[in-house]
This record gives sequence, C-alpha cells and structure tokens, in this order.
Amino acid sequence: MRDGLRVATLRATEPSYESEGGFAVLRTKEQPLKRGQSYVLTPRSRVGVTQAKRRKGREMRTTDTILGLLRERGSKGLPLERVYRLLYTPDLYLTAYGKIYRNHGAMTKGTTDETVDGMSLRKIEAIIQALREGTFQWPPVRRVYIPKKQGKKRPLGLPDWSSKLVQEVIRMILEAYYEPQFSNHAHGFRPGRGCHTALREIRTCWTGTVWFIEGDIARCFDALDHQLLLSILREHIHDEQFITLISRLLKAGYLEDWTFHKTLSGVPQGGIVSPVLSNIYLDRLDKYVDQTLAPHYTRGKGRRVNREYERLADQAGYYRRKGEREKAMHLKRQAQHLPSLDPADPEYRRLRFIRYADDWLIGLYVKYH
Repeated sequence: MRDGLRVATLRATEPSYESEGGFAVLRTKEQPLKRGQSYVLTPRSRVGVTQAKRRKGREMRTTDTILGLLRERGSKGLPLERVYRLLYTPDLYLTAYGKIYRNHGAMTKGTTDETVDGMSLRKIEAIIQALREGTFQWPPVRRVYIPKKQGKKRPLGLPDWSSKLVQEVIRMILEAYYEPQFSNHAHGFRPGRGCHTALREIRTCWTGTVWFIEGDIARCFDALDHQLLLSILREHIHDEQFITLISRLLKAGYLEDWTFHKTLSGVPQGGIVSPVLSNIYLDRLDKYVDQTLAPHYTRGKGRRVNREYERLADQAGYYRRKGEREKAMHLKRQAQHLPSLDPADPEYRRLRFIRYADDWLIGLYVKYH
C-alpha cells in the first residue's frame, strides 16, 4: 500500500457499465498499466459493485420470502389465491435455473434443439411475457424408453428447456405449500427424505411388528386421473388460471417416433413437476390410512406385562434380599431371555404405514397364532 492506494505492477481492470435486462451491469476490461502506476477504485465503481451485491441479496430475499409465505399458509391450511401472478417473478426463474442447470438432462434435447446453453435473461423475460399474454404453450415431450429389471422398459418423457424451467418454478410453489401438509410417513420425492429415512423409521418405530403387507401401485404415474388430480388442487388453490396451466401441461401429449400421441391420464415421467403432483395425489391414500384405517385397527394403550417375566423378576428380587446372590442372578438371566411385555396380548394391536413413491408397506402388530 502507498498513500492509501493499492499499487498494480502488472495489470488492472477498468470498470464500465452496460445495460442488460433493464439493469446497469458492471463490466470489467483488463488494461495494461505501466510499472508503478496505481489503480484506484473510483466512487462510481464502488457504487456499481455495491448495487450488484444488494440486487443479488434482494433476489434471494424475494424468492425466500415468497416460498416462506407459501409454507406458512400451507402449514395453517389456508387456501392460495392469485398464484398465477407468482409466475411473473424473475427471481423464481433464476432460483429454478440454479437448481436444475447442473442436471445431466439439462443438455438433453426434447422435441426441439433448445437446451440449457441457450439460457439468458431475455429468455426469462420472453417466458414471463408469454405467461402474461396467455400465449405460453407446453410443447409435447419426446418419449424414450429406458430398460428395467426382467427385460421391461419404462417410458420417459424429455421436455424442452423452457418447459423444464417453468415446471421447476411450479414445483417450487407447489412443494412450498403442500410440503407442511404431507404425512410424516411419506418419504418419496420430498426434501430431506428418501429410502434411508423410510428404513430408519421402520427400524426405530416398527419394533414388535408381526405381519407385513407390501404393495406397489401398478403404473402409478401413467394412470393418475387428470380430473381427480385437478379437483384435489382446486380444494386449496383458488386460481383457475394456474389450474388451467397445469391442466394443459398434463394434456400436452408426447412424440414417439415423431408421431403425436395424446395423454388422457397420468403425469409425464421425466417431468420435473410430476413427483410433487403424484405426492399431492397419493396424499389421499396417506390420509386415509392415518385417519381412518389406523384408528380402526388400534386397540389398547399398551401391552400387558408378561406374567412369566414378572414371576422370575420377583423371585430374583426375593433371593437377592435373602442374600442368595447366585440363585438371584440365575433367575435374572432367565428373565432376560423373555420379553417384559406380553407379545400375545389380544387387547393390544397397532397398524403402521409407510410409503415411498408408489411403493407402500403396512405393518400389523396383532396376536399371532
């Protein structure tokens, strides 16, 4: 440092300003400096850097504020109105871009050549303008097949990049609102949950379960009823324009060998918004088991004490008080090989339920014969 200024001995940058998306964007251009020449950060460049930092912070706060308000209303069970207007917020698209641009499928083409490498602020502005004017269209997805076990193949839809971006914004909105309302026993396609959390719940909470009933919803994603799904959404989302946008997404169709096919049911596998829509749909199953089926099969506050265990424990205490420690320890070891509670108590039973995507498991704790 010399005279309070930083000495640049090789190269320095000269700030300049360009207009981009309605904002004054700070640009830098390298210029060679003579030996010993100093570079001073001018007041104008300081203001540009400060405004850029403030703008970035404001964008993050705007996205966090919107999603936070949606979570709050969802936790309270309050309906949503004027949701479609949230799609006019550029910050949501920037956040959505930050979430999906690293995905392997970001460079995969749909029915057009559009991929993530053509992303720009102008594209976001064009999408928002089309949504405002009601001219935004969901193009059909390109269908391919991926191999499964036993030689079967699973259909997979590949949407265009613009469709992926809008779907991610819709997914963030729906997830923020519905996530607080989902059952704690659903683990598929949810933030902070997965196969390991489902297995951990079974290990820690299903102790003593006797019977296991395993199920799989056949062709779950392909067979979801569109009208039923939209009616479920309408119960909490009072914005027909937003519902219509999702309805058009469901009916966009697909191209297979460049032949167009209509989609009369189901959600497109490979679509970003499909997992949260399926969770909203299957939440009815979770609620039915939690609120109707489980209370019906629940009996008793707790299992009764195992009489044989209680008898051996009492005898061990009796001989310990008499000073016969060897006999007391022998009886105690016999008691430790028995359950302290009666596993065959006919007055106690429980039903437990867990779901991961379209796979579910019911555990029954009842008297076995």
